[in-house]
Amino acid sequence: MDILEKIAKETREKYGDIIDRERPETKRKRMSMEERAAQFAPFAALTGYHESVEETEDAHTLANETGGVTVVDEAEVWSS
Repeated sequence: MDILEKIAKETREKYGDIIDRERPETKRKRMSMEERAAQFAPFAALTGYHESVEETEDAHTLANETGGVTVVDEAEVWSS
């Protein structure tokens, strides 16, 4: 008897009383795939953060390329 057969036999002995049962039905209607996906969608607590980081990065890249200092209006950065 190989290892997989041994494991299968042990599993049948251990869980044989429940292994072939039907899945219990619920009284609730099943969710659509879209509804289920919405539960696991990322939470966007920092809306606009990514854009703000990109704007700051662009300003610093420009300053490094030109050798000068680029001033970014703080209100413009945080208005997103």
